Amino acid sequence: MAHQSLYRIHRPDTFADVIGQEQVTRPLEEAAKSKKIGHAYLFAGTRGLGKTSVARIFAGVIGCGENDLYEVDAASNNSVEDIRALTEGVYTLPFASPYKVYILDEVHMLSKGAWNAFLKTLEEPPAHAVFILATTELAKVPETVRSRCQVFEFKKPTRAVLAKMTATVAKKEGYTLAPDAAELIAMLGDGSYRDALSVLQKVVAGAEGKSLSREQVESATGAPRREQVHALVSALAGGERGKALEDIEKAAKADVDMKLFLELVLEALRSTLLIRFASELRASLADELGADEFAALEKFAKEKGITHATMLAFLNAADRIRYAPIPALPLELAVLELFPE
Repeated sequence: MAHQSLYRIHRPDTFADVIGQEQVTRPLEEAAKSKKIGHAYLFAGTRGLGKTSVARIFAGVIGCGENDLYEVDAASNNSVEDIRALTEGVYTLPFASPYKVYILDEVHMLSKGAWNAFLKTLEEPPAHAVFILATTELAKVPETVRSRCQVFEFKKPTRAVLAKMTATVAKKEGYTLAPDAAELIAMLGDGSYRDALSVLQKVVAGAEGKSLSREQVESATGAPRREQVHALVSALAGGERGKALEDIEKAAKADVDMKLFLELVLEALRSTLLIRFASELRASLADELGADEFAALEKFAKEKGITHATMLAFLNAADRIRYAPIPALPLELAVLELFPE
C-alpha cells in the first residue's frame, strides 16, 4: 500500500496550524466569527503555500460539511460545458449546511468562454454559495473576476520558517533533523511548504537511523556536498585562480546542479563577509550555521581574498546561469573577472 505524503499527513486542520500566512488567516477568521461571509474569494500565490488547505479550513469554519464542499480542478475542467454544469448545481440548496462552498484550483486555466459563463453566477450568486478561487498566476485572472472577489495573496515563507517547519514535522515523525540539514531542505524547498516536505520525505525514506544529518540530505537529494562548496570558497579566499577554476570543473563533472551549487557558494560568501565585518552578528550566525560550518567560514574570513567584489561577481553569475549554454560558465567567468591576471 502506498504511503501517504508528509504534506498530506501534516496538512493544517485549523487556522492556528497555518504557518506564516496571518495576512490571510486573520481576516478570514474574523469574517467567520462576525458571520460577514463574502460570496467570492480569490487566493493567489505560488505553488505549495497552502491555498487549498486554507480554503478547506475556511469552508469548515463557516459550517460547510463534506457533502456541500465541491473541489474542482480548473486545469482539467476548464471548458464552457464544465462551468455550465457547475453553475447549474449552484442554485440547488445545500444538503445539511448553511453554505455550499466551491473551491476552484488553478482557476487561471479556465478558457475565455468558461470565464464568461462563470461571470454571471459570480455577479449574482444565491445566498448559500461561496466561491474560493485559487491561482498561481493572478495576472491571468480577468480583472472583471478579480473585482468581484476578495483577493488574498499568500506569501512565500522565509527559509528560516521553512527550516523550522521541516524540523517540527521531522520531530512528529520521530526523527531529529540537524539545523544545517533543515537549512538545506529549506533551500531545496524553494519557498514552498509542499516541496520542502517532499524533500524531507525523500530523506526520511533513505534514512537508517532517527538522526538526519546534512550529509544524509545531500546524499538523498544529490545536492552539492559542503566540501565542494568549501573548496571553491577556500580557493577564492586564498586568491587561487587556477584552484577555483579546478573546483568548479570538479563540481560540474560530478553532475551537481550548478545553479544550486552557486546558491550555496553565495550563502557561504555572504556568511564569510558577515563574520568578518559584522561582529554583532557572530553569535546568531554561529547558532544558525552550526559549529563546524561557522569554524570553516571563520577561517576563510581571516584571509583577505573574499571581498564585496567577490560577492558581486558571483551575484552576476546568478543572473547569467539560467540562460548559460554551459552551466559552469558563469562561475568560471566570475573567477576570471576577479583574478584577470
